Amino acid sequence: MRAIQITEFGGPETLVVRELPDPEGSNGAQVVPVLAAGINYADTHQTEDSYLAKQTLPMIPGAEVVVRDSSGRRLVGMIGGGGYAEKVAIDPRQLFPVPDPVTDAEALTTLVQGATAWHLLRTSTHLQAGETVVVHAGAGGVGTIAIQLAKRWGAGRVIATASSADKRALALELGADVAVDSRVPDMKAALREANEGRGVDVVLEMTGGPVFDQSLAALAPLGRLAVFGMAGRTPPTAVDPARLMSRSTAVIGFWLMHVVQRPYLLAEAVTDLMGLIADRSIRPVIGETYPLERAADAHRALLDRSSVGKLVLDPQG
Repeated sequence: MRAIQITEFGGPETLVVRELPDPEGSNGAQVVPVLAAGINYADTHQTEDSYLAKQTLPMIPGAEVVVRDSSGRRLVGMIGGGGYAEKVAIDPRQLFPVPDPVTDAEALTTLVQGATAWHLLRTSTHLQAGETVVVHAGAGGVGTIAIQLAKRWGAGRVIATASSADKRALALELGADVAVDSRVPDMKAALREANEGRGVDVVLEMTGGPVFDQSLAALAPLGRLAVFGMAGRTPPTAVDPARLMSRSTAVIGFWLMHVVQRPYLLAEAVTDLMGLIADRSIRPVIGETYPLERAADAHRALLDRSSVGKLVLDPQG
């Protein structure tokens, strides 16, 4: 089979198509064709070995797939790796059925990005009706879903940040009340201005560095900042507990792996999101679909922040 196999750590240039033996099924796993694989920002960390979990070479990236099982059903789910390939060995009992109205790409949005957005708002920050929510990278995979869920769940105001006018327009189209240029020099001032001079209640943050620092400073008393990435590769300033106490604010870490390790939590989010997509209550934003040979281009689009929405790999294309 054809697959992307990484044999050395580095940037997008390490994503090379190779001919490899088909995987072998065992213990209930079937070898099935991959109809589509999700491309995630975490994948760029894996290629560098800068992810939270250390990686082992050689490696086939790809943690989410849509497959067709031996009975012809389309199924979607998360795997430990191997999704950037024409075939995977997987136990269909660990996957979720894809309803007919939902496309392969739309189904992929319910996993890493969708479940992250869902649990950031529900489980980590416990969003309450009427609160102000800041969604950084509002045109990205997590952001596009988080904006819609926050509005659906009663947020009083949703403030999205994005780096271009087109991305900010998309965030507003999806329901954000205000869209802020993510490149502003003073994010604290920009967020407070977007919230009519007040502090904000919830921030979903995945950039790190000054964006983290200034977003934390923008919180209102009892505000919560949930951090779920460090796309800028720059750590924020160390958090002083006394500073948190002085305003009763919280910094909450989130890694989807801990949801995956509790299957009922993943199922709760994916099932809800799949239903919302199927009946068009929320709109998944799909970006570009890439063949295996252009996987490196997909990673470059993530790293230079030119991508929008969910990026998809088509191993059969």
